[in-house]
Amino acid sequence: MTVLELRFPAGRYHATPWGRHVNEGAVEWPPSPWRLLRTLIATWYLKARPEVTEESLRSLISSLAAQPPHFYLPKATSSHTRHYLPIVEGKNEKTTKVFDTFIQVDPKDSVMIAWDAVLPADQIRALQILALRIGYFGRAESLVEARVRGDIAQINPNASPLSDGKEIPNSSELVRLLSPLPDSQYDLWRTDFLAKNSAPAGSSFKSSAKKSPPKKAKTPDVPADLFAALQADTGALQAAGWNLPPGAAFVNYLRPADSFAPAPRAPQSSRESNPTVARYAVVSKVPPRITQALFVADKVHDALCKWSDQGNGPAEVFSGVNQAGNPLTGHQHAHIFCEAQGPRDVISHLTVWCPSGFDERASLALRRLNRIWGHGGHDLRLVLIGLGTRETFPDCTLFGSSTIWTSLTPFVPTRHAKTFRDGRPKIDAATGCQVGSAGHDLLRFLSLEPNKAGAEVRQLKNLHLGNCGTGRTLRAIQFQTLRHHGGGMRGSGEGAFFSITFPQSVTGPLALGYASHFGLGLFVPVTLEKNS
Repeated sequence: MTVLELRFPAGRYHATPWGRHVNEGAVEWPPSPWRLLRTLIATWYLKARPEVTEESLRSLISSLAAQPPHFYLPKATSSHTRHYLPIVEGKNEKTTKVFDTFIQVDPKDSVMIAWDAVLPADQIRALQILALRIGYFGRAESLVEARVRGDIAQINPNASPLSDGKEIPNSSELVRLLSPLPDSQYDLWRTDFLAKNSAPAGSSFKSSAKKSPPKKAKTPDVPADLFAALQADTGALQAAGWNLPPGAAFVNYLRPADSFAPAPRAPQSSRESNPTVARYAVVSKVPPRITQALFVADKVHDALCKWSDQGNGPAEVFSGVNQAGNPLTGHQHAHIFCEAQGPRDVISHLTVWCPSGFDERASLALRRLNRIWGHGGHDLRLVLIGLGTRETFPDCTLFGSSTIWTSLTPFVPTRHAKTFRDGRPKIDAATGCQVGSAGHDLLRFLSLEPNKAGAEVRQLKNLHLGNCGTGRTLRAIQFQTLRHHGGGMRGSGEGAFFSITFPQSVTGPLALGYASHFGLGLFVPVTLEKNS
């Protein structure tokens, strides 16, 4: 037995059966033997002529065409996409809907094709070389990896030719595949075809001044052998009126009735297996400044809510509320951070981080996010770098570890500063800060987590970005610090910049205060050398 293995690394197989229109939604499954032999010949012409002689290829094709093969088909599903293509006729333009139907199969699964024949050594070598050099099978989108399985003596087929007089089992269904005729049958067919379609000998006609003589009938062109017939152009055959390619015949196959039954998805063992970070590069003709971080994050939030809404509301990790409309607790939903990783103060990257992880619905929305609209400005293109965990993106400083952290965006308190009736500020004796001020509120947030308690904070007058001489100096008043269409508790003022020193190393991300899920109150780690 000779066994050929096919794997589709892209997970898709595109192939329209002979005689069917692409918009019918029919896919050839299993692949037809006729298509397979044509693929081997095409691969030989393009990639294997020096190593495989034509004599070896002809003998290989003859051996494989001698009998229809058996198949083992893995679990698969049928799917399609729809495209509206433009048709321009002069000044008129319209669209036509085109269906692209394909078989979706797990890239790890394989299609096994077996012939009940032991090939000679030269044919096995030719088949091995050709199989390894096949790039696609079917349409060009159907990337394939093929190899000869010499380590397999037999397969357990689930798609085989239907024997004459055999009934179709209830668990199977009938499908017709285009197969080549064996060499001996092809010669008989060709002789009989030419005899039936040749021009009649000794035909005569009477000339007339009013009627032109009939044209002499032309004998149709028929390939000399099966090898030549397999190379006939499909478009030329259809234009010539062939209802089947010369040397081909339909063979009835039985395949499982549930060939396209959707396979159940195994439940994920834990939420830790879900990605927790999505990272994007920001591309724009005029990149936004880090001072607009809240505006950009708000637009990204709206887009993610839109893309994750499948008819029953946006995903909870983006909306921040459960199905009952109650806010989520514990800050386990998505945070949207803008970063400025260049010498200027423009936003270069955007990171979406969710401690609880993104499920399949949320991950799909993150993949679909590629643009946000700028109100009164330029649109922003977002290029998804990847989905993963904090370890996936070592270049993202937000996930670093340090004992010293400094502000990237202003910290905005959630409480109001307290004063006495005469206007004197109320001072907290334990911290020395005015009660409700930005510094006091920051210390309160830090004390809520054991690994951050005992930190020292120092308020900064300005924020310095980039290297000395080329960087920018920003003030907190230059930042947008109010969400016009969102809630949340917010104190007075424009916020402030701080430097935080922890007793031990702390791992990020670190975002605190009002609108911390939208990039305000964001801190980045620094080294002792940079701080001094």
